Amino acid sequence: MISGTTRLIAHLGFPTESFKAPLIYNPYFEEQGIDAVVVPMGCRPEDYPDFLKLLFRLSNIHGALITMPHKIRTMDLLDEISTNARVAGSCNAVKLGKDGRLNGDMFDGEGFVRGLKRKGQAISGATALMIGAGGVGSAIAASLAGAGLTGLAIHDDNKAALDGLKTRLNTYYPALQVMTGGTDPAGFDIVINATPLGMRKNDPLPLDVTRLAPDTFVGEVVMKEEITPFLAAARQRGCRYQVGTDMLFEQIPAYLEFFGFATTTAEHLRRVAKV
Repeated sequence: MISGTTRLIAHLGFPTESFKAPLIYNPYFEEQGIDAVVVPMGCRPEDYPDFLKLLFRLSNIHGALITMPHKIRTMDLLDEISTNARVAGSCNAVKLGKDGRLNGDMFDGEGFVRGLKRKGQAISGATALMIGAGGVGSAIAASLAGAGLTGLAIHDDNKAALDGLKTRLNTYYPALQVMTGGTDPAGFDIVINATPLGMRKNDPLPLDVTRLAPDTFVGEVVMKEEITPFLAAARQRGCRYQVGTDMLFEQIPAYLEFFGFATTTAEHLRRVAKV
């Protein structure tokens, strides 16, 4: 039930037809008796800068979830930006501070890292190979670095994206050894597909899976199907793994904490979600 006391969380993006967040947050809010609601708001890119500022002048606004195509543009509209968002180069959550300032953070990578930890994979002192230095890959790299990763190898055919991410990592995490160029997964503790490869039926695998050791932990970001061809091949090699939707459900508790709501677990959210 929405009332005059309900706190509003805008879900900003364009278009809105594929939005899943309201189907996860709102059932949870209802179950917990939290007087808040997530509302999809389709905002075109040309209107976004003005709209975001006006949105946060509402007396009942509490925060906003930010999705495509606004994650990068939001960075220029904030008063305070977390290290995660700075390294990722984008923002997917904004809240209103008590002083009226807009505070931004990025939780895509946090969801990925929380999933790894919950499955027992150590990150502090570990090394990782990540294929993909785009938006999702950059967010994952930021959270892995923040969790104490020792070495990170990154591959992306987009040299500008690759160099940009490496520069940001070197700036904020100078102790992290960042390597670029290779795709050989041998010798890494964690291997991640942070590309769209696996979305289409005939996509090639992101790397040579025959080089995966059975003790390597493999992570995926593609959510189209739970077991992508990449994960199927890794599972056949005996690897432990994380599916793409784990990143989605694992980041929501971090969002809840950011917005000051009662937190929960990914398993609980999966049970109550209406997705």
